[in-house]
Amino acid sequence: MKPAPFTYHDPRTVEEAVGLLGSLDNARVLAGGQSLMPMMNFRYAQPDHLIDLNRVVAMSGISVDKGAILFGAMTRQREIEFSPHVSEVCPILQAALVHVGHRQTRNRGTIGGSLCHFDPSAELVNCVCVHDGAVLKARSRRGERTLAMSDFAVGYMTHGLAPDEILCSISLPLWSPRHGYAYVEVARRRGDFAIAGVAALIETEGRGGAIKRAALSVAGVCQIPVRPHAAEAALIGERPSQELFEAAASASEFPDPLSDAYVSADYRRHLAQVLIRRALSAAADKAEERWADA
Repeated sequence: MKPAPFTYHDPRTVEEAVGLLGSLDNARVLAGGQSLMPMMNFRYAQPDHLIDLNRVVAMSGISVDKGAILFGAMTRQREIEFSPHVSEVCPILQAALVHVGHRQTRNRGTIGGSLCHFDPSAELVNCVCVHDGAVLKARSRRGERTLAMSDFAVGYMTHGLAPDEILCSISLPLWSPRHGYAYVEVARRRGDFAIAGVAALIETEGRGGAIKRAALSVAGVCQIPVRPHAAEAALIGERPSQELFEAAASASEFPDPLSDAYVSADYRRHLAQVLIRRALSAAADKAEERWADA
């Protein structure tokens, strides 16, 4: 339960951090440490150099500008959970964060660390996936690079950063002020990794109106979160109803669902469809509520 020997580095700027990462062999960066440190203690990960980003102040913070909300990669999950900016313009993140670990882990965990760990059941990963047009910016000694989430999501526990790159920021485009949202999941115990989780966003044409925009993302079922585009398309132009949500869930497909010692692939597929119905119903109710309050 102790890590292998390593050399500790404590940079204060992004430039210093990317310089270290680009010049040292077998180096890893440390964000919140909620995933990396246990892996090091079990010696699943054995870096020779550990580059601690916790004093790189420029990589933290939340701001809203030009139709998007921007997060520094080192922004703590707990800060996002209680941010008034997030509550106002991107509340699905706060709905998802109540399922992430426990208060102690959210105090340390970061949005960038969660994305780079890229667990297929991770709530923040799923919330970024549900936002079309999400932009992730990475830095290396070669300069800055911008990635779409489709380029970042490479595979199971695998992100699209180059070995010498550090994720610095995440930008999510804003939905309309009266959009509906929901995040629902099932786990064996509260705070455990989700067996399946669904993020849902809905915009309607006013109170009691038809759906004009919808997005779904399903985590925990396949090696990366799945966007069931057929289900999204089935919603457009229709008024919210349980029959509609049932049809959308039935239209969702999940190639090669995961199976493990606890849950079969068939169960995950079935659970995902149940959760899609629940998430769409909750998101539609929230949209109706926000129109009523307008």
